[in-house]
Amino acid sequence: MAMIVCPQPAAAEIGLEVLRRGGNAVDAAVTCAFVQGVIDPQMCGIGGCGVMLVHSPQAGDALLEFYGTAGSRVREDQWESIFLREAADRYGYVLEGWVNDVGYQSVCVPGTVAGLHEALGRFGSISWAEAIEPAIPLAREGIPVSGYMHGYWTTDYGPDVVPNARRIQATATAREIYTHDGALYAIGERMVQGDLARTLERLASAGAVDFYRGQIADAIVADFAANGGYITGEDLENYRVNVTEPIRGTYRGMQVVAAGPPAGGLTLLQMLNFLEGYDVGAAGWPSTEAARLLVEAMAWAVADRELHIADPRFVDIPLGSLADKKYAAKAREVVAGRAQGAIYPDRADTTQVCVVDDGGNAVSLTHTLGSASGVVTPGLGFGYNDYMNCFDPRPGRPNSIRPGKTRVTMMTPAMVFDGRKLRVCVGAPGGTKIVTGVLQVVVNVLDHDMTAVEAVSAPRVDFQGGAVQAEARVPAVVVEGLKRRGFEVNRRTLNYDSYFSRPQVIVAEADGYLSGASDPRKDGGTALDTLTS
Repeated sequence: MAMIVCPQPAAAEIGLEVLRRGGNAVDAAVTCAFVQGVIDPQMCGIGGCGVMLVHSPQAGDALLEFYGTAGSRVREDQWESIFLREAADRYGYVLEGWVNDVGYQSVCVPGTVAGLHEALGRFGSISWAEAIEPAIPLAREGIPVSGYMHGYWTTDYGPDVVPNARRIQATATAREIYTHDGALYAIGERMVQGDLARTLERLASAGAVDFYRGQIADAIVADFAANGGYITGEDLENYRVNVTEPIRGTYRGMQVVAAGPPAGGLTLLQMLNFLEGYDVGAAGWPSTEAARLLVEAMAWAVADRELHIADPRFVDIPLGSLADKKYAAKAREVVAGRAQGAIYPDRADTTQVCVVDDGGNAVSLTHTLGSASGVVTPGLGFGYNDYMNCFDPRPGRPNSIRPGKTRVTMMTPAMVFDGRKLRVCVGAPGGTKIVTGVLQVVVNVLDHDMTAVEAVSAPRVDFQGGAVQAEARVPAVVVEGLKRRGFEVNRRTLNYDSYFSRPQVIVAEADGYLSGASDPRKDGGTALDTLTS
């Protein structure tokens, strides 16, 4: 039995066809990722970056890191004088003119093409051209604008963020692709991306190397040189995927594997270590006690994240001590010894693919454009990331800007194993809320014995500092219970609120049956298996 889950039903169906033709989990994930870049072009694409967790029953686990890296022209103090404040949603920093959020200066060296190529070469069974081919006609012939895409275009995230309707036309080329001379496409209207189709054809025939040292690279370099960007030809030539070991921990006797720093896996392990000291399942969900425990775990781990998480190539991170269960036990003692509620004083963009094939191979792939820069190079047809937006513009900090460095991300592809058997494959889009969403799905499955659909659909809470955010479906009695314990709580107005991350999950039962679900807070997604006719 095999299954693929992602937020875009059409992409999952194409990935499923790869599995049905005998392809493995990596083949399906890479093919799906190229399709996602066409049908969700502000969430992801070949101008982006990401991280992929791969499991093989024979070869074990591997983590492929292909994060965006700062170009060689950056300086640590370049934005210090125009720094205004940290963004209210704890995702990024607000600068004068939003130069870190939109435009050429906001773009890091893209890693997605290199990452997908590395994964397919190491673990796949189909050719590079075969993986790209299904995406090409979708770009050339056009795709209908989805309700979610249109909703993203019209969403205003507040004064700290460039409005998305402005973002998608930050350059003249982007405006030509994503609007009718400034007027947004209607829902269901077909949007053609002809230049992107030609770029994908070029990639398929010339290989991934063309993006970094060929014709495509030449166009990128010329465009960024002409418009004050930080990316050079040497930056592209020198880009490398980091293939490494994932971070590991345990939760209630099961093994947890995830993407370590600068990603969110350490934060996930810390929250699980904290919760392991309590009988979370006995409290049930939703309940005041379970909500309190989740928020306490988030508060402690989020505070640690801001102190310790950064690019480990540039900053020494005491991984062992931070992930130690004794450290979490001390945190529980602090919580028990103080008044409850006296806690410590990534937006919607990104996408996810989870795949398990009939050989037991599994993939959790998170890839992103950050918040999307609005930059499109003439003739290439794809948007670039704005990965510079979450570097700290203040020098001398763990997450400060440096050439070749990547910044903190809460992307958290993760898997849980019961012995040698896969139990959960999970990941999510959703900015800083990714890790808290992944946490709640894992807890819902393992502690609350929920099905995959129940686990991603259950009412959600989140804490990033400040007020606890509670979805409207969280019962009033739970909200009032948290307030009585001293927490500030914002009960949001939407029942399925896209403020929260949108986890994608596959759950393996003891009998080998796979169930999967895509969070309904986006388009509802899909989960398909090879028995589906």
